[in-house]
Amino acid sequence: MDQQTLLTVMTVFVCVAAAALLIQAGFLFGIYKAARGMQQNTQRLMPKIESLLETSRQTIEDSRKQIADITSKTSEILETTRKQVNRVDALLEDAAARARVQLDRAEMVLDDAMIRAQRTMAMVEGGVVKPLLQIQGVAAGIKTALTFLLRGRPDPAQAHADEEMFI
Repeated sequence: MDQQTLLTVMTVFVCVAAAALLIQAGFLFGIYKAARGMQQNTQRLMPKIESLLETSRQTIEDSRKQIADITSKTSEILETTRKQVNRVDALLEDAAARARVQLDRAEMVLDDAMIRAQRTMAMVEGGVVKPLLQIQGVAAGIKTALTFLLRGRPDPAQAHADEEMFI
């Protein structure tokens, strides 16, 4: 390769590099313009953003106070509820114990009443029913005896007819 050709090739590459630098400069200028536009838009929005930020801070501060109040009241309510539940629990335990005692007493009274009723039934049976059954037996015997005695003798013709019926 001779010197003239080398110079021509170098010139072409230098021109290509210069063109690339010009294109890069154009892109850089475009980026600068876009950044400048965004900065202007941001500066226009900054007062709105700052007022929104201040409002948000104020709201958060108010919310913190309210949340603290709610938390303390909730804690008080929970403590009161716990105490009430303990009282109700103690009351229910006492009522259950008393009911158990009353049921035991009622069971003893019923057992005693059943024993007395059984004894009374035994006494009634021994003192009233047995003599009545005995009297009834004696009465049945007297009735049978009277029926036998008052009926008289059977008619022999009737007895003969009865015998023939079996033959």
